[in-house]
Amino acid sequence: MDEPTIMSDPVWKGHAHVYGDDIDTDRIIAGKYTKTLNLDDLAAHVLEDLDPSFRERFVCGDIVVAGWNFGCGSSREQAPLALKTVGVSAVVAFSFARIFYRNAINVGLPVFEIKDHGIINGDLLSLAPNSGVCENHSQSKVLKSHPLPNIMLNIIKVGGLVAWMKEHKSFPETSL
Repeated sequence: MDEPTIMSDPVWKGHAHVYGDDIDTDRIIAGKYTKTLNLDDLAAHVLEDLDPSFRERFVCGDIVVAGWNFGCGSSREQAPLALKTVGVSAVVAFSFARIFYRNAINVGLPVFEIKDHGIINGDLLSLAPNSGVCENHSQSKVLKSHPLPNIMLNIIKVGGLVAWMKEHKSFPETSL
């Protein structure tokens, strides 16, 4: 069987910031910061309750990685929006809370479900959304998630559902 390849895909590349299971939206962005419409204010406080040194170590394009049920808790869309605004290129997890997953797509933040990924802090990753391939350069491993449906990829590529609506003047004509 041929190994999956990321050659023909657009690729997001960055270092992993790894967290555990059940990271709720309040740990991603505390509720006290969600009363603002200023995206830079949200980004300034992303993950600060979970990882106070995140902003010091983070480089734009890095990738947040977690275990099971990432984004559980409240349905606030500020959580994926704060991650995207700070410059997180994608989130990889064993699984996502359904509302976080949907909100991430809606704001244009790529998400990849990869069971038992074995990624550790600092690993250099490449993510190919069309094929669902995650290459862990640090461990010389190729991991596979389910590729996102084309409509979700298109929503992400234009920057989220609002951007899609502005461009197309209608909802996508397929089931999401």
